[in-house]
Amino acid sequence: MKDVAPSQHSHTGETQWPPANLPVSTYEMIQRGAAIDPAAPALSFFLRADMHENPETWDYAALLRRITQAANSFHALGVRKDDVVCFLLPNLPETHFTIWGAETAGIAAAINPLLEPASIVSLLTAMRATVLVTLAPTLGSDLWPKLKPALAGIDSLRHVMLVDLTDRVPAAKQPFDYAELRKGLAPHVDVHDFNATLDQQPADRLLSERIIEASDVASLFCTGGTTGLPKIAKRRHGNEIANTWMLMQTLPGLKPGKSIFCGLPLFHVNAGSCTGLFPFSVGAQVILGTPQGYRGEGVIPRFWEIVERHRVNFFMAVPTVYAALLQVPTGKHDLGSLEYGICGAASMPTEVFRRFETASGIKILEGYGLTETSAVSSLNPADGERRIGSIGLCLPAQSMKAVVLDADGHYLRDCAVDETGVLAVSGPNVFAGYLAEEHNRDIWLDLGDRRRWLNTGDLGRQDADGYFWLAGRKKELIIRGGHNIDPAAIEGPLLRHPDVQFAAAVARPDAYAGELPVVYVQLKPGATVTEAELTEFAASQIGERAALPKQVRIIDIMPLTAVGKIFKPALKRREIAETLAAALRQAGIPFELTMLENRTRGDVLRAMLFNASDEAAARDILGQFTVPFEIAVTPTLARGD
Repeated sequence: MKDVAPSQHSHTGETQWPPANLPVSTYEMIQRGAAIDPAAPALSFFLRADMHENPETWDYAALLRRITQAANSFHALGVRKDDVVCFLLPNLPETHFTIWGAETAGIAAAINPLLEPASIVSLLTAMRATVLVTLAPTLGSDLWPKLKPALAGIDSLRHVMLVDLTDRVPAAKQPFDYAELRKGLAPHVDVHDFNATLDQQPADRLLSERIIEASDVASLFCTGGTTGLPKIAKRRHGNEIANTWMLMQTLPGLKPGKSIFCGLPLFHVNAGSCTGLFPFSVGAQVILGTPQGYRGEGVIPRFWEIVERHRVNFFMAVPTVYAALLQVPTGKHDLGSLEYGICGAASMPTEVFRRFETASGIKILEGYGLTETSAVSSLNPADGERRIGSIGLCLPAQSMKAVVLDADGHYLRDCAVDETGVLAVSGPNVFAGYLAEEHNRDIWLDLGDRRRWLNTGDLGRQDADGYFWLAGRKKELIIRGGHNIDPAAIEGPLLRHPDVQFAAAVARPDAYAGELPVVYVQLKPGATVTEAELTEFAASQIGERAALPKQVRIIDIMPLTAVGKIFKPALKRREIAETLAAALRQAGIPFELTMLENRTRGDVLRAMLFNASDEAAARDILGQFTVPFEIAVTPTLARGD
């Protein structure tokens, strides 16, 4: 089976790898981009949407100087090749300085600042962070006050660097007492002003004189784990450079004089790579829109105004952002600069795709990638046929195929054309593995060709022309009586209803069928359609009888991840708790239920009973479902459910 469709791209796949004169490190790659035109704008930032007309801007000479100063600062604080600099930051210029400076001095590690302090500390401990870069307690940010008390137990931590946002609001600037900020931390931890520390370092050379190898680890990024701690992926300099080179071949339209809007969070691999290293490597401009990105107040309502003012050529977003932009008329804004919107991180419902292109006139390139593949593995061609619903063609120098695995996850054979199987990816962009060795079990496939293939865990197929089509993640499939149901088969039809903004289908536990499909819906503002009407509409649109949802639930706000993807685990946990509670209630057993997260078993339901005499009956009832559970008896609880 072919990995690419040569007729759709100018490249010829793996035969071009490795190209001549490839940079060895991400720092060298940015250096080359800066050398194209040092005076060209590299990075623009506005703190609020209503400030977008007067952004701060760094040209390429200034960007490279600041990254160099960051690398020198980390080196001065003792960071060496294998030491970890964690950044716990929203989207700021300082976030970029930190990422690329940290990769130059040691290893950059991304953590979502929206996590709870206990989870943040667990990740810092697992990563053995030496330096932490985070927000100072300014402009209403409560991150540092919440995090500081939990940092005492991190033995590896030596330095905390605080980014003061009031530097951008001079009237609000108050000098910090760093001795006061240091109180309560371990004696070996020092606290520094980020920008003041960088100002003290030379900007024209690297003090470390480090010779970076392509095989050196550049970054640690957390995968989108839904239970327990996320897996921590190790990416080498060579991985990040390879994926950036692949993007250069696939999207040659991003070049000097062009701009790309960054609204996805920089602690996510897509934003850091696709709206960071990629544009910086080709001399294009990055428009960094508010610390909260697309979630920033006013960014979505004023997005077309921002595009017009800054002549944005490209932007990347997730499906929920496109759905939200559908509610914002383009009006009289001149959007002639926009060449493409690029969609990744989750599959875009076909109906949202069509409606967005019709309403805005903007073309969408849908693609696919993972943290483990350094961002992007496939994309619909910018210079060829775009197939709606497809994730496009494999990028050059990568290979991707659908394969059939046995019950133990071992390779049996390649899939035939249009046969659904597990997607496997191979190439120089594929990561080095997870930080915790136990997470590396079963992620590599032996296809008998002496190459290392990554088991993505995603289901998909490849058509006769080389285009790939997702069929859902194995863990998101709804299995009704042995029948596999792709949630998209339910969500897509419901999204055709004019009142529906978001739809998410999940599995409800069922003692007979194993799982039944249920769909959650968020309506557009002002919509009045009822659950009964949507159920009837779904029945008229969904051709697969097994996929007909047993219930449509309208909710006010769909739970989202920090990246903006619908967070289905929250919905599935609700279905588990409600279904099993109803079963116990029907049997007359008093209880309290709690959902626990277990790293190996996933979500585990804990049933707290009041009477030991109910344990056997409760075990029989809960045992009818495929949900992991545990039972405890606590007579001291007050009766009730």
